[in-house]
Amino acid sequence: MHRIQLLRDNIHSVLKGQDDAVEMAIICFLASGHLLIEDVPGVGKTTLAAAFSQSLGLSHRRIQFTSDILPSDILGVSIYDPQEMRFVFHEGPVFTNILLADEINRAEPRAQSALLEAMFEHQVSMDGVTRDLPLPFMVIATQNPVDFSGTFPLPDSQLDRFLFRISMGYPDEASERSILRSSQRMPSVEPVLSPKDVQELLDGVESVHASEEIEDEILKLIHATRDHALIAQGASTRSMIDLLQAAKARAFVQGREFVLPDDIRMLAVATLAHRIRLVSRANTDANTLIASLIA
Repeated sequence: MHRIQLLRDNIHSVLKGQDDAVEMAIICFLASGHLLIEDVPGVGKTTLAAAFSQSLGLSHRRIQFTSDILPSDILGVSIYDPQEMRFVFHEGPVFTNILLADEINRAEPRAQSALLEAMFEHQVSMDGVTRDLPLPFMVIATQNPVDFSGTFPLPDSQLDRFLFRISMGYPDEASERSILRSSQRMPSVEPVLSPKDVQELLDGVESVHASEEIEDEILKLIHATRDHALIAQGASTRSMIDLLQAAKARAFVQGREFVLPDDIRMLAVATLAHRIRLVSRANTDANTLIASLIA
């Protein structure tokens, strides 16, 4: 657990406050998932993503999503080489360990969907050739709230590929005072973990035990989303698998070799709320509804 605390401290050296967001990012990565951070501009979404990727000692790239970005800007492109008299594939920024997809919902749907195969199968298929991505592979995407101008809502198929959707909120007053006094506008950090450290942490999550009672708890919750009168589209089978994996990662982060029901309850909203669709007459939001099902 020393390495996880080292990772936390390193991120907090540049991101003041936001303890819950940092914890969720670590759990998401150890569960081999992808993270969607949704919040208003200027609360530290990009800083969290950058500090997290830099701290891991893995390769990381950033894509600034805009309305005119093309799938080839993300995946790569084949360019004809006259000397070799053949097309040569030039890898796009997706060929990395940690990909920061900044303001992902400012891109048009065809650019957003370029990540679908990469996020689920960890590969890219272009020009009839399938190319594997480096492992581990994680997408940390940021997006502005959907009611902001110039945004395109992510399709359900893509939302379902994100393990967590979280909001950061504003830092507390003490943290904002520390930020105000800092002279660095875009701070950076040095890696504190090696690729070997990272792999050992990922392997450790796989050794965490989940009992049949825990499986029953997850199944009960997932089925409740499908039978609720205010939910038009319930949680997917993938979300069920993701919730169990996330619970194992949380148990591992807390130094346990087994999952507790509390792990399920603490992670259910972040894992499930963005994967359900409410009926039009629902006088509530998805986060509140999932929380009520847990209660």
